Amino acid sequence: MIALGLRQVQQALNHKADQIQKQFIEASAAVEDIGRRLMDSQTEEKGQLREQQKVARARQQELAELVNHWRDRARAVLSQSGEAKLRAYLNELLELQDDLLTPSVKHALFLMDATEEELEKLADSERPASPQTPAGRLITRARTEFDLRGSDLAVRQRAAVEFANRPGVALQDDLVAEIEAALEDTDPFVREVVLLTTIQLHRFRSMRTADLDQAHESVNRLAALNHPAAISALVEVVENPRTGYVRTEAGSEEADNGRSRLVALLRLVEWHTAVAQQTVRGRLFDRDEHIVKAAKRALELFPGDWSGRLKGTGRLTSQEGS
Repeated sequence: MIALGLRQVQQALNHKADQIQKQFIEASAAVEDIGRRLMDSQTEEKGQLREQQKVARARQQELAELVNHWRDRARAVLSQSGEAKLRAYLNELLELQDDLLTPSVKHALFLMDATEEELEKLADSERPASPQTPAGRLITRARTEFDLRGSDLAVRQRAAVEFANRPGVALQDDLVAEIEAALEDTDPFVREVVLLTTIQLHRFRSMRTADLDQAHESVNRLAALNHPAAISALVEVVENPRTGYVRTEAGSEEADNGRSRLVALLRLVEWHTAVAQQTVRGRLFDRDEHIVKAAKRALELFPGDWSGRLKGTGRLTSQEGS
C-alpha cells in the first residue's frame, strides 16, 4: 500500500514536469519564430529582435532546468534511504503547497502512519470484485487513476458524463444504485466522481425516459443533491417540457412533465444563482400556468440579483459542493 502511495506521488511530480515540458515546447517555437523573423527583417529591426531572442532563449533554458528539476524530484521519491529521510522528503514537498502534489503527498504520509487495521481496511476497499461491474470499474478508477485524483474538477466531470452517456447505462436501476451506494465512500475523490456521475445519471433519466414517474424520481434526486453541478441538470428539466406516460390504476396514460419542471424550478430558486435567475425569468411566458405563477412569485419575492444559495436551504445530503 505504501509503495502504491509513493508511486502516486511520483506520478504527480512527473505530471508537473510534463506541464512545464509543454511550456518549454512553446518557448522553443518562439525562439525559432524569432530566428526566422531575424533572417527576413530589415537592419533597423534586427536589434529589437535579437533582444527578444535573448529573452526567449533565457526562458527556454529556465524551463529546461525546471523540467529536469521535477524529473529529479520524481526519481528521488523511491530512492530515499530510510523512513526518516522519506518522511522529511514528503514533508518538504507538502510545504510547497502545490495543488497538484498535495493530495498524493498527504495520502502517502497517511499510509506511512496508518495502523495495520487501517491498511487492511483500505486494501479491502481497493480490491476489485470479480467480476467487476461497470460502476465498480469507475469507482476503482477514481481510487487509483492519477488524472481523476488531481486538482482539476473538469477531468472528473468528463468521466462522469462519459460514463452516464454509455448506451443503456443510465436506465439500469442496479447500476444507479451501486453508484449511489458509494456516495459515502471515505475517499474524497471517489465521493466526488460518484456524486458527479449520480447527477449525470439522473439528468439522463429525467430527460430521456418515457416513464415520467421514474423521471420525476430522478428530478427529486437532483433537487436533493447539494453540488453546483446539479444546477445545469435542473435548468435542462425546467426549460424542456415534454410528454410521456404515468402509471395509473387502469394501466398507464399520457402526461407531461409539469410536476417535475415545477420541482426543478423551485430548487433553482433555492440555489439562487445568476443562471437560476435567468432560467426563472425565462419561464414568465411558459405554456404551463403553474410554472408561470411560480416563476412570477419567485421574482417578486427576490427582485435583486441572485448571487448565492438562500439561507435555510443548506445541506440536503452529506455531499456538499465546493
